[in-house]
Amino acid sequence: MKTHSSTEPQKAARWSIASPGTDAVFHWDYDGGRNRLLALYEKGKTKQWDANTRLDWSQDVDPENPLGFPDEYVVLYGSAIWERMDAKERGLVRRHLDCWRFSQFLHGEQGALVCASRIVQVVPDLDAKFYAATQVFDEARHVEVFSRYLREKLHIIYPINPNLQTLLGQALGDARWDMTYLAMQVLIEGLALAAFGLIRDLATEPLGRSLTAYVMQDEARHVAFGRLALKDLYPRLTEKERDEREEFAVEACYLMRDRFLGQEVFEKLGLDVPACAEHMRTSEIMQQYQRMLFTRIVPTLKDIGLWGPRLRSAFADMGVLEFGELDTREQGQADEDVALEMERLREARDAYVAGVSAQSQEAAY
Repeated sequence: MKTHSSTEPQKAARWSIASPGTDAVFHWDYDGGRNRLLALYEKGKTKQWDANTRLDWSQDVDPENPLGFPDEYVVLYGSAIWERMDAKERGLVRRHLDCWRFSQFLHGEQGALVCASRIVQVVPDLDAKFYAATQVFDEARHVEVFSRYLREKLHIIYPINPNLQTLLGQALGDARWDMTYLAMQVLIEGLALAAFGLIRDLATEPLGRSLTAYVMQDEARHVAFGRLALKDLYPRLTEKERDEREEFAVEACYLMRDRFLGQEVFEKLGLDVPACAEHMRTSEIMQQYQRMLFTRIVPTLKDIGLWGPRLRSAFADMGVLEFGELDTREQGQADEDVALEMERLREARDAYVAGVSAQSQEAAY
């Protein structure tokens, strides 16, 4: 297996996407709007947070296990390749897998930043423009925190995965505003929420766990935004128009399922890529992981009215059709509750530390 002594991040090339027919839309009716979207806008304003103060960047991260995952959650666990590795080699695999995972989060968040800014420009409703404007700032913060985490703690940045790049290109290359919503707010953000949730719930390393929990608090609002906007639109589409969007969603879901195989890591470390891929194809843990990535996407697509036979057939093939019964509002509320509890504990800890420091200073005098 290859080893790497350099910790310099990889520099990604600039990528440009043509967006034909993207016209800015102005709305001259300033009287009110949809109550639920305006309520989401109010929450978006009040829930802003500063990554410099909310996250404790002084915490050290174990380079051989950045998230503190047990071996059972490493995608190669149980394979002949894994069994032949010594402790140092296994640590290198864990590090690179986490670097690759967070690199894809980073690239996806930059895509979300561009998509959200585009939504402000092209969406026809003023209340949607209001909320999308708060999301632009959210996404800038997410790019900031993932970039900083990779640069300062993990020291390796992987290029964007080709499947994610394809989906982002489709989201930004289509002139119809609802396709940007569907690709980003529902599909990419929905998958990210599920992936973040697994880290938040399973990681034992505090910085990575709290970082994902706070980002999830924002992302839950973003998915709700896409759901509310599209739920109003899709019932008014023709059957042909809905079929077209379902076909896009099916293709995107297969792309995203295959995106999380981490082939780039195996290639970089000089591992047997076909053997790694075969293990992941047959690994029960990997199959469960891939299923859990769709716990947010499936119920959201059903809720917005994209639930035709083509989409249901694809989800049955993936083994995720049952997720259509999950409650999207309950999921979002749970994400917010976890982040609020973590923030409460952080504030209590900071108050305790400040109190001890003050008592020490008084005793010194």
